[in-house]
Amino acid sequence: LTTRSIIVATGARPFVPPIPGIESSEYLTSDTLWGLKELPKRLVVLGGGPIGCELSQAFTRLGSKVTQVEMLPRILSGEDAEFGQMLKAKFESEGVDVRVDHRAARFLNEDGVKNLICTHNDEEVRIEFDTVIVAVGRKANVTGFGLEELGVQITPQGTVEINGFLETNFPNIYACGDVSGPYQFTHVCSHQATYAATNALLRPLYRRRIRYSVIPWATFTEPEIARVGLNEQDAKAKGIEYEMTTYDLKDLSRAITDDEAHGVIKVLTPVGKDKILGVTIAGEHAGDLIAEFTLAMQHGLGLNKILAAIHIYPTLSEAVRFAAGNWRRNHVSERTMSMLEKFHNFRRR
Repeated sequence: LTTRSIIVATGARPFVPPIPGIESSEYLTSDTLWGLKELPKRLVVLGGGPIGCELSQAFTRLGSKVTQVEMLPRILSGEDAEFGQMLKAKFESEGVDVRVDHRAARFLNEDGVKNLICTHNDEEVRIEFDTVIVAVGRKANVTGFGLEELGVQITPQGTVEINGFLETNFPNIYACGDVSGPYQFTHVCSHQATYAATNALLRPLYRRRIRYSVIPWATFTEPEIARVGLNEQDAKAKGIEYEMTTYDLKDLSRAITDDEAHGVIKVLTPVGKDKILGVTIAGEHAGDLIAEFTLAMQHGLGLNKILAAIHIYPTLSEAVRFAAGNWRRNHVSERTMSMLEKFHNFRRR
């Protein structure tokens, strides 16, 4: 096939770590578990990221005895610590055996009995299982279809290297989606595809640079956890000063009515300003609620603009306005309050 432009959109596949004995474990991944014909009685989920968390809770609710194994000190380590702790507490209340700080060392299959051997606090821990799902990340599909022969550059992370226009080192070869990153989310892949297709079709007359400053995502557990922009651990790592405003969903009328009055909205702003640096939401339909914050960030709207917009009562979306109201309440100046007090005292005479 000969063409003016090529878009590489070959995606990614589950990464399977080279743990001794893993091949004999007959492991499943998020790609292959759909072929299961029977519910596993004892299931190990290897990985504490979004996919591992979603699968751990799903199989527990289906009836499996699930042990989730994570090498880091907490699950969902990309989010602020309280959200990982919130999810861990929920999992344990539902029966998930969450093993954080457990590093998978090897798999054993002895007389038909499968075991995962982990190291924890310098000791070996043995976990018996019937089925294991490996959910420790994904690896870009960059081999087997000619990139090597052409000399398309690959990053140290194993993805196709692209610039802001989604071009590779060959200006007429583009890449988008999981194969190039930097975010492995379906909605980001779709967004990239629009830019890649437009740039390829209109080259060299016109091209658009893609930006990743406002990328939302969600982990579809219960509670859902959604984020856009910075969280606290990101802001601290980058040395960005911030203020934090929270709103507890236990006070929200619709959440109370739906028996879902748990969770929190956490907003980061610059000190003394209503510009939104980032938002994390834990709660019912968090992935839907994050959209209003995403739109506000995309178009430079601050919390005062959100507060000024009327939100229907009783809806979950009111929580967004109430979070903005909490920020505003915390930023009323003492001088203003003093003047209002004097004014009303005068009127009472």
